[in-house]
Amino acid sequence: MSALLVCSPLRLEAWAVRRGLLGAARGSVRVTGYGPARSRRQAQALAAADFGALAIAGVGGGLTDDLAPGDLVVGTEVSDGQHTTRCAAAPLLAGELRRAGLPAAAGPVVTVDRLALGAAARQRLAASGALAVDLESAPLAAAAGDRPVAVLRAVSDTPARPLLRPGIVTGGLAALRSLRAASPVLAQWAAAAGPRRVLLAGPRSFCAGVERAIEIVEKVLGQRGAPVYVRKQIVHNTHVVADLERRGAVFVDELSEVPDGACVVFSAHGVSPAVREEAARRGLDAIDATCPLVAKVHAEARRFAADGYLVALIGHAGHEEVEGTLGEAPESMALVQTAADVARLRPADPGKVAYLMQTTLAVDEAAEVAAALSERFPAARVPGSDDICYATTNRQRAIRAVAAESDLVLVAGSANSSNSVRLVETAERAGTQAHLIDGPSDIQLGWLAGVSTIGLTAGASAPPAVVEDIITALSGLGPVEVTERVITTENIRFSLPKEVRAQ
Repeated sequence: MSALLVCSPLRLEAWAVRRGLLGAARGSVRVTGYGPARSRRQAQALAAADFGALAIAGVGGGLTDDLAPGDLVVGTEVSDGQHTTRCAAAPLLAGELRRAGLPAAAGPVVTVDRLALGAAARQRLAASGALAVDLESAPLAAAAGDRPVAVLRAVSDTPARPLLRPGIVTGGLAALRSLRAASPVLAQWAAAAGPRRVLLAGPRSFCAGVERAIEIVEKVLGQRGAPVYVRKQIVHNTHVVADLERRGAVFVDELSEVPDGACVVFSAHGVSPAVREEAARRGLDAIDATCPLVAKVHAEARRFAADGYLVALIGHAGHEEVEGTLGEAPESMALVQTAADVARLRPADPGKVAYLMQTTLAVDEAAEVAAALSERFPAARVPGSDDICYATTNRQRAIRAVAAESDLVLVAGSANSSNSVRLVETAERAGTQAHLIDGPSDIQLGWLAGVSTIGLTAGASAPPAVVEDIITALSGLGPVEVTERVITTENIRFSLPKEVRAQ
C-alpha cells in the first residue's frame, strides 16, 4: 500500500474528502489554495514531499452536455497548455467509482488561468476533448513525478447550468457530496498502488478463425459499403462488435431482421442448414465467415449421422456454435454437457455411437465427458483429429504455465466468449485467483492489493490492443515489468471465401 496524499484547493473540498476517508485507510489531506498561482507554489513543495500516491480532488466545471452537477470526472490526463500529465490508472479508478454506484466518466481535464464562464469559452475547451475544467490540477499533478497520480473533479456546473445562475449553490453541494462519497475509492486506489510484474501468456488474443471473420466483414464493408448485416456477433467480443458497428455493420439476432435481398454475413460460430435455407429462400446475399475448424465439426456431424450413428456433441447449451452443429442432424444428435448427461443417453444401437466436441471447450472438462462416453460405449467413434481448436488448446496451455508463477490472473475477453471463460476456469483449476475482464475498467482495485505478479492473457476473440490497454492502466499504479511466456508460435492463416477475395 502506498501512502496517499490528497490535495484539495479549498477547505470545503478538503473537508468533504476527510469526511469520506473516515473509516477507510486514511490518507493525508492538504489544502493547496485556490487558483493556478497558489497551485504552482504548492507544487514546488510537493515534489519533495514524502508520499506514495498523489490525488488531486476537488470541484470542477463540466464541459459536455451529458454531465450533470454531482457527476465525477476522472482525469485520463491533465494539461494547462504547457505541461501535460498522464493519469494512466484513470480507467481503474473510474470503473471502481461506477461499481460504488457513483456517476463517473474518464477523460481529459484542462487547467485554465481564469474561470470559464461563457458558453463560447466552454465550447472551445470541450472541442479539445476535455470533459472538465479547473484552476489547479495541472501543476499539482506534475509534482507527482514518477509516482502514481489521480485527478478527480466533482462537477458543480455545466454548459446547461453555468456558474452565474440561481441554483449554483445546489450544484456545489451536489459536487461536495459526490467528492465525499468518492474518497473511500481514492483510498482503495492508493492501496492498490505499487510496483508489479506482468507475465504475458503466449499465444494470446486473436486466432486465425477470428482474424478471418473480422477481415471478411471489413472487406464486405469496403467493397459494398454500409450497411452490411451480420447474423449474431461476428465474434464474441464487445470491442470488435462496437468497432465494426461504427464502420457500418449491423448485427442482428435473426434473418427476419435483414431486408430482402440484402447482404448478410454468417458469424464465425457457424449456422445450421435451416438458416442457410432461409437465406436462400429470401434471396439474401449470404457470405459465410464460419471458422474452418467449426465447419470441420459440422462435416463430421453430417458424416456420422449419414452412417447411422447417434452423435453425442460435447458442449454448452445455448452457445451459437453448438446450436449450429446440432442443426446439421437434429434427429441424430444429442448434447452432452456432463457425465450425467452421458448416463441418460439411450441410443437405438449402443454399438453405433460417435462423439464430437465444441471447439472452444476446456481440454480437461471435455476429456472428463469423453472418458464417460468411452467407458459407457467402448466402441464409440471419435473424430479423426481433435475438435477443440489449436488456438483454444494453446491458450489454455499458456495460461497454465503463467498461472503457476502468478498471484492473480486476468483474462481479457467478453462474458459471452466461451474460450475466454474457459481460460479463467483453467487458471482457477491451477490454483490461482482469476478474473474475466472486458477491459481495464473491469479490474477491481481490491484484487490488486498485495499482488506483485499478475498473469495476463486474452481470449481468441479479444483484440491485442485490449492487452496493451490493461498494461498501460496497471502502469498508472506503479512501475510494471512485463515478461512474456511463450509456449508455442502460431502461424496458421485461413483463406477468405471467394466472395471477398481480391479480383
